[in-house]
Amino acid sequence: MTSSYIFLTPPGSTSATVDETRTIRDGFTLLGFLFPWLWLLAHRLWLHAAAAFLLQGIGGALMDEPGLGPAGAAILLGVNILVGLEGQNFRVRNLAAKGWNEDELIAADTIGIAEQIYFSDRAVIAESDDAAAPDWQNRARPNSPHGHATSLGLFGFDGGR
Repeated sequence: MTSSYIFLTPPGSTSATVDETRTIRDGFTLLGFLFPWLWLLAHRLWLHAAAAFLLQGIGGALMDEPGLGPAGAAILLGVNILVGLEGQNFRVRNLAAKGWNEDELIAADTIGIAEQIYFSDRAVIAESDDAAAPDWQNRARPNSPHGHATSLGLFGFDGGR
């Protein structure tokens, strides 16, 4: 399944290396859903973690009160869903506030492929017999008609129907 990955470069950097660039998968995080404030603490989102802890404490207290159990459960579930869905976005926004630059968004099947695509135009690939450069050109499949290699949906790349 294809995921999108956000590449962030450090503040004041024009050409970031592999060690300096941060890659964050944009999507749902299961650990953030299951353990919201712990996940936020692990990613150094202190204020977000404190808010999640406080809201979960309020939700837990409401669940103990007669008649307010569903409201408490809704608060607990709401915090879990919010962190699960928006946790990665919280990380990106936190780094952006510290001066990091959102350099590129790449959709790929794995993080390894996304990093190959991202760094392929930033580093000189040495031509050697041992390591062949990846071929990123779109080509038609052997049994497909000519000119229909990458057409998606109803519209082709030229805008026609």
